[in-house]
Amino acid sequence: MCDPFFFPPRPGRTTAMPQSLRRHWPVVGLVALLWLTWIAYHPGLSGGFLFDDFVNLDALGNSGPVDNWRTFWRYLTSGTADPFGRPISLLSFLIDGHDWPTAPWPFLRTNVLLHLCNGVLLFALLRRLGRTLDGNDRNVDAAALLAAGLWLLHPLFVSTTLYIVQREAMLPATFTLLGLLAYASGRARYLQTGGRSGLLLLTGGIVIGAGLAMLCKANGLLLPLLAWALEATVYANAPNNPLDARAETRLRWCKRIVLILPSLIAVAYIAHYLTMLDTMPEKRHWTIGQRLLTEPRVLLDYLKLLFVPRSISTGLYNDDYVASLGLLRPFATLPALLLVIGLIVAGFSLRRRAPALSAALLFFFAGHVLESTAVPLELYFEHRNYLPALLLFWPIARGLCALKVPRAPRLAIAFALLAVFAITTHQRAELWGQPDILARLWVKQNPDSSRAQATAAIADIAAGRPQQALQRLQPLRKRHPHDLQIAFNAVDAACASGGLRAGDIPALTEAVRHADSGLQLISPWSGNAVEAIGAGQCPGLMLSDIDNLIDAALQNPALDQRTRDEDIEPVLAQIAMHRQQPDLALLHFDRALAAFVRPDVAARQASALASGGYYRQALAHLDNYERLKPQTRSPAPGMPQLHAKVLQWQDYWPNEMAILRAKLHAEIDAPERTSDTQRARITTSPESDSAAPAPLPL
Repeated sequence: MCDPFFFPPRPGRTTAMPQSLRRHWPVVGLVALLWLTWIAYHPGLSGGFLFDDFVNLDALGNSGPVDNWRTFWRYLTSGTADPFGRPISLLSFLIDGHDWPTAPWPFLRTNVLLHLCNGVLLFALLRRLGRTLDGNDRNVDAAALLAAGLWLLHPLFVSTTLYIVQREAMLPATFTLLGLLAYASGRARYLQTGGRSGLLLLTGGIVIGAGLAMLCKANGLLLPLLAWALEATVYANAPNNPLDARAETRLRWCKRIVLILPSLIAVAYIAHYLTMLDTMPEKRHWTIGQRLLTEPRVLLDYLKLLFVPRSISTGLYNDDYVASLGLLRPFATLPALLLVIGLIVAGFSLRRRAPALSAALLFFFAGHVLESTAVPLELYFEHRNYLPALLLFWPIARGLCALKVPRAPRLAIAFALLAVFAITTHQRAELWGQPDILARLWVKQNPDSSRAQATAAIADIAAGRPQQALQRLQPLRKRHPHDLQIAFNAVDAACASGGLRAGDIPALTEAVRHADSGLQLISPWSGNAVEAIGAGQCPGLMLSDIDNLIDAALQNPALDQRTRDEDIEPVLAQIAMHRQQPDLALLHFDRALAAFVRPDVAARQASALASGGYYRQALAHLDNYERLKPQTRSPAPGMPQLHAKVLQWQDYWPNEMAILRAKLHAEIDAPERTSDTQRARITTSPESDSAAPAPLPL
């Protein structure tokens, strides 16, 4: 987009555009792009909560409605996603809801508005970077506007913007952009004046920007590295004002301390995983070394999605992504590795000849240093491109604006690109606004993804189509007999369609005995199954079947001792309660508590005993907790420690335990047996972070 409407007229030509509009056309163009982006995303506002939304946003209700300062501080410090706890992200969710469950629409609306805000900040940054390279050239604003528009309207970012919990990926981009803008402003001021205010502004931009971004998500720590990438490309080619030797030395040391040192520390942290190349992280089916081999293929897949937009992609479910087991397993591994290395080398070698292209390449790969290298996260997620791709369309926009062709063809190309992106984003947003249809499409896109199949099965069962869920899952169950997500959901679908068939439980038992992943699903599914048996919700399912299932789990060599104690013992306690064996239930709960001494565990288990009418056993369990209390694990460093301090300051657990004990004593002293309704009031403290699982585990 270059001149009045993106392209400046050739010398000697005039336009009839009013002078006021000529002067403010970048603002008019930006407003038009924001409006177009809102229209493109609008169909997606009718969508719902998905996948990780449920296990993250339920913190809004874990400690009760966030409607007073006590619950506010408990909620704000409850994050466990990384050492910093992401409190700013958690705080932002309070804009849209104060309890759980809640409606998704306000969260989606805020995400779209945040995306628009990031588009404005990106335009401001690209405009400033363009002026650094080209001064007041009329193409600068046009290229910045077109590049920001292509990023705003790119369909790939629908899976970030309309995936509510990924506000945690959007907010770091916000503070990164603000930090880079402050750095650019401070740098320019210092070069003009040599005053300390410029140094303070550029330092504050990086330090405060990185700090705020890290409080949204840990990849905010990459801000100094991203600024360093710009310093080595765009600013290295900028015409600098002459500074005296003393001022030049101050600036050089400031960059070393603010940019280079933090970047090297971040890279060193990531590099320490290189000492564990043969280590297989918990809940992963690949080693650190195999992840490193896989990520070049992933990065090229990301680039293909960015430069070839499409209305449907693999979406949220990429658990079927094939890890690289060697340089030629699969064959694409080595070519992908060489191509990625080549692109990075090109980024460095083009710093002088093509600084904008160099900046875009180095910024992209620097933005992926944390999530697409050795840190043992899942292999692939589209939302990881939201921040790294910020500059990716800037060289394209600059190249288009610089073409030595008449204005009309350039204008047509610019609008065609924006139109294609907008239409594709609108189509994709329409799909995201219809979660049931989206689930079925993801199954087709990810036929080997257990998560996608489980999600589609849940949607079918919820819509009253359990037979369709069975038809979907049975062939997969035969192909993947030890896949627990498929096995558990197939049994759930059978329950919902009238009852179990012969062979359902033996097949499930064999899956549990031999599975090497998904073992964390055994306990929640078994616990829900016990409840379903008690309520008569699954014809053909008996407690003896759960006994056999637990025996099979205990025979599985992949199930470690800690999981056996912490997860299996509570299920055995549930079974004992349903058989009216309260002392045996107490024994199993005591064993589970001894393996994981925490007040919320003790309170939840005591409440479970009380819900069965076993008040004395519940009190005995609380007494056992008091004896075990000195063995309570210390919280992990960072936000978990602060959360523990907040609970301590509020005397939260002593008060909760006292209330629970008082209720139990009152029930024991009552002259008549408590009714089921009254027993239901003796519940686990809402602070517990282990809420009852959904019947169909994901």
